[in-house]
Amino acid sequence: MPPCTKMFLTTYPIMMELPAAFIDRTRRLLGSDYDRFEHALGTESPVSIRLNPAKSRLVEAPGEVVPWSQWGYYLPERPAFTFDPCFHAGAYYVQEAASMFLHRVIDQYIDTPVRYLDLCAAPGGKSTDAMASLPAGSLVVSNEVVPNRAYILAENMVKWGSPYSIVTRNEAADFAPLDGYFDVVATDVPCSGEGMFRKDPNAIAEWSPAGVGRCAERQRQILTDIWPALRPGGLLIYSTCTYNTEENEEMVLFLMNQLGAIPLAVDTDPAWGIAPALMPGVIAYRFMPHRTRGEGLFMAVLQKPGKPDDSLRARLLDTPSGKRNKKGKAPAPATSVPDEWRHRLAHPDNFDFVSRNDTFLAIPREYRADYQLLDRHLTLLHAGIALATAKGRDYIPHPSLALSTALDPEKSPRFEADLATALAYLRRKSIVLPPNLPRGYLLVAYHGFPLGWVKNLGNRANNLYPQEWRIRSGYTPDSLPTLPIEHL
Repeated sequence: MPPCTKMFLTTYPIMMELPAAFIDRTRRLLGSDYDRFEHALGTESPVSIRLNPAKSRLVEAPGEVVPWSQWGYYLPERPAFTFDPCFHAGAYYVQEAASMFLHRVIDQYIDTPVRYLDLCAAPGGKSTDAMASLPAGSLVVSNEVVPNRAYILAENMVKWGSPYSIVTRNEAADFAPLDGYFDVVATDVPCSGEGMFRKDPNAIAEWSPAGVGRCAERQRQILTDIWPALRPGGLLIYSTCTYNTEENEEMVLFLMNQLGAIPLAVDTDPAWGIAPALMPGVIAYRFMPHRTRGEGLFMAVLQKPGKPDDSLRARLLDTPSGKRNKKGKAPAPATSVPDEWRHRLAHPDNFDFVSRNDTFLAIPREYRADYQLLDRHLTLLHAGIALATAKGRDYIPHPSLALSTALDPEKSPRFEADLATALAYLRRKSIVLPPNLPRGYLLVAYHGFPLGWVKNLGNRANNLYPQEWRIRSGYTPDSLPTLPIEHL
């Protein structure tokens, strides 16, 4: 099977003028290391991707392996990911390498299925990494409070394809009723973004010491609000993309001194160049651009004191499902999903089916009560697999079904598109289908990777790719080198 396509863009080192206050503060932190650090900020950012192990595999490595990630690779140059249909199919995620350290944490500390919350999840890098790294059968709830970012998060989680995903749009305080529900809470909190200086000049322009203070205050509030939702004995993963101690080590000390959190160590290799915490008594991991191939990242792992108490969650899940949610709506009962769509799943008996806003959802059976609980208390943007939406007497297939790893591709007629047609489809343009294809709803795929649906009317085809997902750029490369990725 041919590999996926790409083109390379030429990139150049960033010329930046750092704020004087930032230079002064950071020089005090790093001492003689500061000059190397500042020089690194003026060099080109590394480019890295992480494969989706549920969808793709490599024919050969496209570059160096990210040492702390099972599926991460550094690329020698930056491709135009927008013009790779495999990227839109969720075959891989573009993520800076330091953030992939989450895989190392999960691999060391989590060996049974868990209920996992990514509290500040947009655009979805760490959520997709968690989905790939957690034991099979884990439920990942990805949350983002900012509306436009929340919809981007939902899009990326749908494209990743796991049915064990729920996306919410809530403040941290909204999780208060879920006392002791989550086994793991990841908090990649909003921060002053110093680690983004090399990639985003706006981060430099917006930085100020006062902004650091405001971020630290907000982080303390977020951590205080979410702490009750973590079960006793559960793990809190705290991370930022910034360098100062106010938002990093001092926040870990706050968790330890005010909330009783217990710091945990993660196994690392000295050759990776990960720096330790800058304050005594704190166990944490600093990824600095002059020491590791990645952007700025700070990560710490802490455990909530106490013995695991499953009765807390059991009481929540035993709440009668007919109880109305905070908006006064009762959850929709299980519904009879048309066989045409239910049977497009490889294993439909593994799911329960519900109707939500005229859309049929497939929810993993073991998490049906969890879905009802979360629907009562939170604003859900995505859950499980959206199969199809009722429209008059017809049912319109949902892109979530096309992109789901639970789809049985043999049960849906498909059209294998070439590159030009796949890109036209992803722009939501009209495409021409071969005359021998059956009428009705067809999968559009590229090199075996499903992209979405089209309705074949015979004389024409209706492009059903979501309008809000479409490629807006009009540039089409004439010839593209290839990423050696194949469909499983």
